[in-house]
Amino acid sequence: MKSSELFANARQLMPGGVSSPVRAIEPYPFYTSYANGSHLFTVDGYDLIDCCLAYGPLILGHTHPAIKKAIKAQLESGWLYGTPVPIEPEFANIITADHPGMGMVRFVSSGSESTMAAIRLARGFTQKRDIVKIEGGFHGAHDAVLVKAGSGATTLGIPDSAGVLADVVAHTRQIPYNDPEVLESLLSKNSDVAAMIIEPVLGNIGPVLPEKNYLQEIRSITQSYDVLLIFDEVITGYRLGIGGAQVKYGVKPDLTTLGKIIGGGLPIGAFLGRREIMDLVAPAGPVYQAGTFSGNPLSLAAGIATVRWLHDHRHVYNKLEEKTRTIEENLSDRGKGSFVRLGSMFKYFFRNTPPRNYCEVKECDTLSFQRFWIRMLEAGIFLPPSQFETNFLSVAHTDQDIETIITAYNSCR
Repeated sequence: MKSSELFANARQLMPGGVSSPVRAIEPYPFYTSYANGSHLFTVDGYDLIDCCLAYGPLILGHTHPAIKKAIKAQLESGWLYGTPVPIEPEFANIITADHPGMGMVRFVSSGSESTMAAIRLARGFTQKRDIVKIEGGFHGAHDAVLVKAGSGATTLGIPDSAGVLADVVAHTRQIPYNDPEVLESLLSKNSDVAAMIIEPVLGNIGPVLPEKNYLQEIRSITQSYDVLLIFDEVITGYRLGIGGAQVKYGVKPDLTTLGKIIGGGLPIGAFLGRREIMDLVAPAGPVYQAGTFSGNPLSLAAGIATVRWLHDHRHVYNKLEEKTRTIEENLSDRGKGSFVRLGSMFKYFFRNTPPRNYCEVKECDTLSFQRFWIRMLEAGIFLPPSQFETNFLSVAHTDQDIETIITAYNSCR
């Protein structure tokens, strides 16, 4: 069956015809038949260079042999036990060693689950109720963080989804990115803030980059008001290097959430933090967290294979940086757009200057982006189908892929 036929059938069986809203491309999404390296192959016979990479997990590309080998080996031994497995503490040791100050880790099944648990833990540790998040920051699809963007730091949170109780998000305050003064003002007036959760680099609407010393300033401010700082590195973890954004920028949060890359393409999440905080997680302490698929052997096997490979090939981070720089340097007339990149993350914004926060991202010309996205797909390049999503490269992207991407960018904008 072709994609149009598959989608017509799926719409009768699944809400919107998809399992996640971002996949609902108009008039219908393409269906992938198989993938290899940096390419997706659709049921309609198209070969696409993949710059979406499942929204970030596949830093080694599709069907990488090291990950495939690890999964096959684990499959021979079983894929779910409901018991601890030997590679669990092994992987925990690697992850905590890669993130200075993070003494313990709990594996869960998704990035959303990791942020939900981290927020619960922060409240349990501090005995405070409120949290602060960044406008436009995405921390999963659970109630506390589904807050309408732009509701402001001095007003009650407004639910961003039907079914979310106003009473729940009333304890979520939002502030703009790259503005430490607003954080200082908010915390000076509210003594009931347990934690600030932030993507150190805004990935879900970006990349939007932190200005000089911004992350250091919010670390200093949260410490001075006895507020925990949670770095949501579900996207940036192992994407910006070993240790993610916190190592790159030299900032130690109190808690960290991970996902995507640490599963090697299989479902996973993790939250880690200072030992005295993590000691409160059940069964060691009173903050409850549990899950049948937490510490799933297949996900752990794929994840540890990925992270080991990155440890053994650290030079690839510089190569990935060079590739996004090559794209930027070879863009023809920028027109009314701006190109933003960091490591293997990049984006062309249909806005004259790079956005520094959510409000500025919202100024982008989304109609121009939609036309551009369609032309890029026709040119054989699959980008995330939104102006508000980061593009990614993997180690599997070849020099020829980069040349093709550059040609497409210059002809499709």
